[in-house]
Amino acid sequence: MRIELIDVVRESALEKKGEEFTVLDVGGRTILADAFAVVSGRSKIQNRAIADAIVEAVRRHGHEVARLEGHAEGSWILIDLGNVIVHVFTPEQRVFYNLERLWSDAALRQTQGDAGGERRAL
Repeated sequence: MRIELIDVVRESALEKKGEEFTVLDVGGRTILADAFAVVSGRSKIQNRAIADAIVEAVRRHGHEVARLEGHAEGSWILIDLGNVIVHVFTPEQRVFYNLERLWSDAALRQTQGDAGGERRAL
């Protein structure tokens, strides 16, 4: 079921031109979630559009949104979907927080560049 949820999140983010979509498998490393999905928008406005699309799509597919943080500010939006936590960053915030480095011991499940196509899949 988590795989399906990740697919819904990825497709929703990429439809809104999200970039550098990455999934980190953090299961076994934290009790917070099984996976972190990380995606970048080029602006706060785009981040809000990405987050709105994700929330709408996951609800439409029967999943619940446990928590939504940072939507009003827009530079880092966190969407808690239970087993999956989605981080929507501006490029500057993504570099600053660098979750990929912070969780570098987590398996990189998949990475997708901008809407142009997939770069790497594990």
